[in-house]
Amino acid sequence: MLRMTTVTRSPRPHVQTVSQVQPPPRTWINKLLQSIRENYLLVLLSAPGIVLIFLFSYVPMFGTIIAFQDYSPRTMFASPWVGFRNFRLLLETPLVTRLVVNTVVLNLMFISATTFFAVSTALLLNEVRHVGFKRFAQSIMFLPFFMGWTVVAMVLFGLIDYQVGTVNAALSQLGMERVIITDKPELWPWILTLIRIWKGTGAGCIIYLAVLVSVDPQLYEAAAIDGASRWQRMRFISLPALAPVVILLVLLDIGRIFFGDFGMIYAVIGDKAQLYPTTDVIDTYLLRALRTNSNYGFSAAVGLVQAILGFICIYGSNWLVKRYSQRRDEDYSLF
Repeated sequence: MLRMTTVTRSPRPHVQTVSQVQPPPRTWINKLLQSIRENYLLVLLSAPGIVLIFLFSYVPMFGTIIAFQDYSPRTMFASPWVGFRNFRLLLETPLVTRLVVNTVVLNLMFISATTFFAVSTALLLNEVRHVGFKRFAQSIMFLPFFMGWTVVAMVLFGLIDYQVGTVNAALSQLGMERVIITDKPELWPWILTLIRIWKGTGAGCIIYLAVLVSVDPQLYEAAAIDGASRWQRMRFISLPALAPVVILLVLLDIGRIFFGDFGMIYAVIGDKAQLYPTTDVIDTYLLRALRTNSNYGFSAAVGLVQAILGFICIYGSNWLVKRYSQRRDEDYSLF
């Protein structure tokens, strides 16, 4: 007689499928390390620039503490703490309004003029078909960019000097009276703007030409077949291609709108007090203040205020650009 036995199976352990297994959460450090491993060549190429930016842009930020101290080179960072006294000195300076207005107005004139002439020159050169002439023109226009401001100042005063200047010599030959240009401060914002145009148009033109070279030539050919003139091709093809780069460079310039071009103004204007009403900017005033009383804390406070105002300007202008470009389903903003 056979005995029937029942076999009971033990319950199978619960096995998670692959889809149910959750990977460990990735932290930002892991993401950063993975990105570095995947792009290590690009990281190596950018390493010198990153190091320089860290050393000359981030490390000096610790020195902003000087703005709140009565700083002395003897005691250095152990100098007495004065709080916002240096900032009050800046606000109580009788020339603060003139300095801010001159700095902003001159920079606005420089940015608008150099951008307009650089873009216009790039558009016109892009229409030139003679390669030899185009290269020659680029070289000639780029040459002033390498000239120092001291040389530019010597050439300028060789032109406008009262006794031996070329301009006054020409006026004398025409039977007109000589003009003392250094006694007319209202002319000097325009003179400085002309100098910036002459010196900076070539460098800006090279950047914009590099953008235009990347435009597909078939777009121009198709527009020409459809009957578009050269001006129409420049307006509807070249200018939209340049718009992102123009906006980018202008935004970067706006970030330094409260920093005057110290090298140019000090080399050209120098200590000519009769020209201060229209050419004296924050940086040149700061140099004179340092030469007279060596107030390092005041200088640091001025630099900190300039940086904060520039930060506000670039964020505000970037917000306006983003808001405008979103209406056109584009994004020309920096961030």
